[in-house]
Amino acid sequence: QVLLVESGGGSVQAGASLRLSCVASGLSFSMNAMGWFRQAPGKEREFVAAISWRGVNTYYADSVRGRFTISRDNAKNTVYLQMNSLKPEDTAVYFCASARQRTAVLGAELYDYWGQGTQVTVSS
Repeated sequence: QVLLVESGGGSVQAGASLRLSCVASGLSFSMNAMGWFRQAPGKEREFVAAISWRGVNTYYADSVRGRFTISRDNAKNTVYLQMNSLKPEDTAVYFCASARQRTAVLGAELYDYWGQGTQVTVSS
C-alpha cells in the first residue's frame, strides 16, 4: 500500500519562503521519479517540478524556475520543495506524486501515486 504525505504548507506574505516535504511509504522510493504539482481553486492542476530517481536531473515549470528547488533524500524516503520569493499566484494546494520509473516526467497522467496535498497561501 503506497502512501505519500505532504507537510510544510502554510500562510505567508509575498516574498517569504516555505519548504514542503513529502514522505513516502509502501514503494521503492529510491527507484521512482518524484514530482510536485499544484492546483488553485477553479484552475487546472499544473506541473511544478520533477526529479529523477537519483536526484541528478531536475525540471521546473517556467513560473517557478529560479525560485523553487526540488530535492530528495532517498535514505529518508522524502522529497522536498524549497519555495523562495513566494508570490500570490503561488497560492494553491501542493501535491507530491510518484512515478513507477526512474526518469523524471512532467505530465500528471504519467504519475501513479499521489499525496493528499498541503495548502500554501501567499498574501500580497
